[in-house]
Amino acid sequence: MLPLVVEAAARVARIAVLIAVGVFLANVAVEFGLVERIAGFSRYLTGPANLPDEAGTAIVTTAASTTAGYGMLADFRESGRLSDRATMVAVVINTFFGFVQHLFTFYVPVVIPILGRETGVLYVGTRGAIALGITLTGVLAGALLLRAEAGDRPDAEAVREATDGGPTAGGTDDSDADDTDADGGLRDKVATAAESTWSTLRRIVPRLAFVYVLVTVLVARVDLQALSSDVAGPFAEVVGLPAAVVPAIVVFVFDTTAGAAAFAPLIGSTLTPEQAVAGMLIGGIVSFAFSTFKRSIPFQYGVWGPEFGSKVIAVNTALKVVFISVALVVFLA
Repeated sequence: MLPLVVEAAARVARIAVLIAVGVFLANVAVEFGLVERIAGFSRYLTGPANLPDEAGTAIVTTAASTTAGYGMLADFRESGRLSDRATMVAVVINTFFGFVQHLFTFYVPVVIPILGRETGVLYVGTRGAIALGITLTGVLAGALLLRAEAGDRPDAEAVREATDGGPTAGGTDDSDADDTDADGGLRDKVATAAESTWSTLRRIVPRLAFVYVLVTVLVARVDLQALSSDVAGPFAEVVGLPAAVVPAIVVFVFDTTAGAAAFAPLIGSTLTPEQAVAGMLIGGIVSFAFSTFKRSIPFQYGVWGPEFGSKVIAVNTALKVVFISVALVVFLA
């Protein structure tokens, strides 16, 4: 029991650090007016989706750290800068940027070498296309669902013009006084950002810790491998894959790296590259039950709370299942 609690605590600590970084950066961006500059990179998506610049800042951050990006969105939602609907749209749009982050840290250096160039590129390209499809779905959803919010939102250019400072009435400035004021203003803004970050962490981390410990203990008491095998077998049979692929799918459900290594020897002899990719996609679908319970519920509930977290899980899972299913149809047609 104690080792499980320690394992969960270590995971919570890592996630809490990343959330703290994301939330602090979000608050700093707001305090220093950096949102407008940072969000410019993502405005090609957030503009058509009727999302504010704050969402663009979080989306860009997701390409570096998914957890930090989620932390930013959570902070913007908690502070009222993003509505629930806008937050959900931003979460969906985040999907491709999360893939980009994993592309350079996992897919290219790990998965492609294991699977080989042809199958590896085919699999990674398919995952990228799925992620892009989900992101574009989010853009379309925002275009349709956030029109009213975009109309009520003040024009960013007008806000900048209204808040830009001008020369003083006397026509001259005291540089020493300006430097002192600037230093004081800098400290005040950083302090405000830190206070807001601490307030957010006090709400999120206890909830995150409780759910993670609970789920870790429950997972340790359930034979998920046997359950996954029971599900993967019929899946493989329905799509016409040989029975030999089922053990590889089961391994893939629990560990993508080990699963890719299990598929690699089958490519060419038992499976074509397309069938191997289809098998790994099936593993991805089956893994949703496992990953949702072990990772998504603790993380999403910790970040958003049970009500909104459940909605995020439901939307994310539904979109992934739909797009992976479409990819399966293409590969096995």
